[in-house]
Amino acid sequence: MAITPPIPLEPLLAVLDMAGVAVFAVSGALAAARIKQTIVTFAFFATVTGLGGGTLRDMLIGAPVFWVGRSDYLGICLVAAAAVWILRADRWRLDSLLWFDAVGLGAYTVLGAAKALSLGVPPLPAVGMGVLTASFGGIVRDILAGEPSVLLRREIYVSAAALGAGTYVALTLAGLSMWPAAIAGAAAGFGLRALAIATGLKLPGYRDD
Repeated sequence: MAITPPIPLEPLLAVLDMAGVAVFAVSGALAAARIKQTIVTFAFFATVTGLGGGTLRDMLIGAPVFWVGRSDYLGICLVAAAAVWILRADRWRLDSLLWFDAVGLGAYTVLGAAKALSLGVPPLPAVGMGVLTASFGGIVRDILAGEPSVLLRREIYVSAAALGAGTYVALTLAGLSMWPAAIAGAAAGFGLRALAIATGLKLPGYRDD
């Protein structure tokens, strides 16, 4: 059976898509480096982290899975894994993974919401698609690396993705064009996550006195 061609993206969204895949792939390879894994594991972590969120999004909204039928997305993940291996990422500061992940979150949360809106998904579910696109790959990465999932920590992560996606959707519905709406959404998501990384800001727990 022939593979249905992927839905074309606007140039800005295509840039965000590639950027999100690249930085999430780097964060996946960094997670493999921190636990001293092989180059095969580097490649696997990079691929799962870089492509996982977008794959789940496309399956849920009934779109062709974005990386099937083309080689560039998978190629980006493999190049990212090789680069982290060659550059000896085990010597990097440990928070480098967090910052790469934050950049990916900012880009991917907008991409996920924008693609959902373009296929007629209502605004609130479109925000949810942005959150899933930005967070699912990192959740799988943490599980594979034996780290506590971000969903089980008080870190501001999913809420940052929700802010980015919500900002983009709200500005789009208000009539703002794609460029400024996407930049504002990505900046909002990255900004909140960056603030949490820099200051240790966390969400309160249930009945946390």
